[in-house]
Amino acid sequence: MELTTGLRRIGNDIVAAHLVVRDDGITLIDAGLAGHWNDLKRELTAIGRAPSDIRGVVLTHGDSDHIGFAERLRSDYGVPVFVHAADAARARGEESTKPTWGGMRIGPVLRFLAYAIRQGGLRARYLTEVREVADGQVLDLPGSPEVIGLPGHSPGSIAIHVPDVSAVFVGDGLTTGHVLTGKQGPQPAPFTDDQAAALSSLVRLEGLNVDWVIPGHGKPWHGGIAEVLSAYRAVAEA
Repeated sequence: MELTTGLRRIGNDIVAAHLVVRDDGITLIDAGLAGHWNDLKRELTAIGRAPSDIRGVVLTHGDSDHIGFAERLRSDYGVPVFVHAADAARARGEESTKPTWGGMRIGPVLRFLAYAIRQGGLRARYLTEVREVADGQVLDLPGSPEVIGLPGHSPGSIAIHVPDVSAVFVGDGLTTGHVLTGKQGPQPAPFTDDQAAALSSLVRLEGLNVDWVIPGHGKPWHGGIAEVLSAYRAVAEA
């Protein structure tokens, strides 16, 4: 689906990935779950593009519900996959994680698990090769995405600022739809390594002039940074 000119989403409010579509090619932000490969192909066909038009995949972090079909693109089409150095081992499956589930409600949990299973969440294909990025780096990819370090959810979590589409992609730096409780609106994301660090990191987004704040889970936020951070902090500090 198209969010705005040059910005498209695959997946849904449970798990999503995004395409920045420019004349010189496509930058993919995250790669969802393995089964989203079919969604990607349908979306590309709808806009008259092909997987070979994708110039790079930029991962907001290395968790299995964000690396999805990235290795398939890399191995089959030679598409480079970029991830922060601190999450490179996670994206390659070399580093095990012990997620903290926290509070939950059975309905949302079952919906999340059922969707993840249908979309191949139990058969994550880890990356065999990644290109490491660092905070402040502007990548030579369509839209000139800028890396903003956002540690907390994971050590190498990043936000990706793409001025061309007036958007910042925050991965699991925050969520607008909690997959374990069903609660809607900006709030801390589940399965976060260090919630205090995640809260502190968000100050790095202040001052960005964007129309869209886009998490990996939940509805895209169409509004300013100040509003989304204020709503997040009201929940996190309650």
